[in-house]
Amino acid sequence: MEQSGRKPLELYLHIPFCASKCKYCDFRSAPASGAARQAYVKDLCRKIRSHGDLAEVSLVVSIFLGGGTPSILEAEETRQIFQAIRETFSLAEDVEITTEMNPGTVSREKLKIYRNLGINRLSIGLQSMDDRELAMLGRIHTRQDFLDTYQMAREEGFSNINVDLISAIPYQTAESWRDTLIRTAQLGPEHISAYSLIIEEGTPFYERYGEGRHAEELPDEDTERQMYHDTARILKDYGYHRYEISNYARAGYECRHNLGYWNRTEYLGIGESAASLIGNRRWVEGEEPQELTVSEQMEEYMFLGLRKMEGVSKEQFRETFGRTLESVYQDVLDRMYQLGMLEEAEGYVRLSERGIDVSNSVMSEFLL
Repeated sequence: MEQSGRKPLELYLHIPFCASKCKYCDFRSAPASGAARQAYVKDLCRKIRSHGDLAEVSLVVSIFLGGGTPSILEAEETRQIFQAIRETFSLAEDVEITTEMNPGTVSREKLKIYRNLGINRLSIGLQSMDDRELAMLGRIHTRQDFLDTYQMAREEGFSNINVDLISAIPYQTAESWRDTLIRTAQLGPEHISAYSLIIEEGTPFYERYGEGRHAEELPDEDTERQMYHDTARILKDYGYHRYEISNYARAGYECRHNLGYWNRTEYLGIGESAASLIGNRRWVEGEEPQELTVSEQMEEYMFLGLRKMEGVSKEQFRETFGRTLESVYQDVLDRMYQLGMLEEAEGYVRLSERGIDVSNSVMSEFLL
């Protein structure tokens, strides 16, 4: 419990609109008319205000506008969303408020309004510093568009900026990936998220590359592994510490909203396909809540906690579930220790360097 006995709560607002659909994207997002966006925002505000009962016992510690491309909304539409939030919920004094944005979808005036609304963290979708790679991904912007947007955000006073990057793009080389990392790090954003491309079903990329098709156009396994290790090495050289498998930050600029997800802080998702976790009930908007069993809670605790470089606290596990970590997972722990996939330090169980390389397979071992 926090201030005035209220429980910490994170808010996620989903904005399912974009200028055009990227070839790799499987998120619930698509281009839409201005009228459709206005109608969606009106309904989103209604849904926000419908959570008065939860608001009475909660203190919002972070807000995240994701999508899609939230910055495609008109500034007035964004203002309406924040008016509904502030009229309904109590916000912590140091609340972290992030909006995702793409180059070419914001103006200086829109950034000024963001600042006035209390938005204090930007997450800019760059993906690559190579214009050919951006075109391959179906991005609507160029490297220069990004640089212009980044500079404008700095001039408007934003001092907490994340930049999203993607590796293993078709025809990408280890050298071009290193160039993207170095050029981005030299700009000095406070946070960098570096993901490896996943070919998802239902996307144009899956139609071309799914089930091993045209594999020669994608970086091979050795090149992708090299990219993976170059990411950690180069970003460390530029002063970024890795605090989660795909996320790097300067000291004090870790994304508190995402850490809340990995620590299973309660969160409320509002908007099309948004997910929520309140108490031990999980649901996606439009679906019936599911009460998680104790076993499912433990699985989530391990699967999410091991994404963090610090790992899982044995003491917090015991306090949360009334059982020691060893009493539930002794066989798995012994096997993973023996294989060199896990290590223990200062009361935390965490992935080893070797385990990080195959993190998904290691974390799947904790499914009960």
